[in-house]
Amino acid sequence: MHNKLATIIENVLGSYASDRGINHLEGPNLPSREAIEEITVECLNVLFPGYYEKQELSKQQVRQYVWEKIVAIYHNLSRETAKSIAAARAAAGDESVEAAVSCTMAFLGRIPLIREKLTLDVQAAYEGDPAAQSFDEIILSYPGLFAIAVYRIAHELYHLEVPFIPRIMTEFAHRATGIDIHPGAHIGESFFIDHGTGVVIGETTVIGNNVRIYQGVTLGALSFKKDKNGRIIKGGKRHPTIEDNVVIYAGATILGGDTVIGKNSVIGGNVWLLESVPPNTTVTHQPPTLVYKGRDEAATQDSYMYYI
Repeated sequence: MHNKLATIIENVLGSYASDRGINHLEGPNLPSREAIEEITVECLNVLFPGYYEKQELSKQQVRQYVWEKIVAIYHNLSRETAKSIAAARAAAGDESVEAAVSCTMAFLGRIPLIREKLTLDVQAAYEGDPAAQSFDEIILSYPGLFAIAVYRIAHELYHLEVPFIPRIMTEFAHRATGIDIHPGAHIGESFFIDHGTGVVIGETTVIGNNVRIYQGVTLGALSFKKDKNGRIIKGGKRHPTIEDNVVIYAGATILGGDTVIGKNSVIGGNVWLLESVPPNTTVTHQPPTLVYKGRDEAATQDSYMYYI
């Protein structure tokens, strides 16, 4: 048994011999996914004070609370950002630390603005969902709000050109909610995702204000341009634009960088769109023809119907 295990181990080590592939040996220290998820949770605690803690947070405690949280985020985020910059850009230690501190301070300065946007997102959820009883219920339990909040954190870091970390953050939300929002997407104010499971919003998607979407909606790419060697060309506008006051119902798929859904439009459930829609338009499928049979009538049909 020992010899067999030794052979297996040597074979595994032999698979590490290539310098290219899924090895990261003796390379720059990469950001910790666990640390970034902890940073994300701490950011959410600052954005929604008093909601996610086990104990009550009083007004008298909040100053000390925010000091502790912001200082912790500063130290932890600047450390992980420095590792990200060093790994992605082959930056020297001092250079990566200086850039990381600058990015972290810029991000922390945006927290009040993120809170303003999230207040409008919560308001949109409350007004858009007849089942919503309060802001508290939405913040504590709605997966759409959680995914949007993490996206808004990650989006700021994405535009500060922080490598790795924004994607790790939104994938954390993706695993938790089933909602996949790329941090590079541009999403306006008062955004509401109802139910949410299976929603996909691609990197170059542009979404206006007061947009509401339901579960299973895909805002994706139509196709990928390739170079002469058949490799996908990165960049470019690949995902649709959704203008203000649009509602997109469950299961709709909207694809393509040139596709624009005009303001005040409604896209019905399971609609597949590859072309633009003018403002003030409703797009739906024709209702299917349904056949109803009573149980006695159905029982006279061939028995194979019941064994498919």
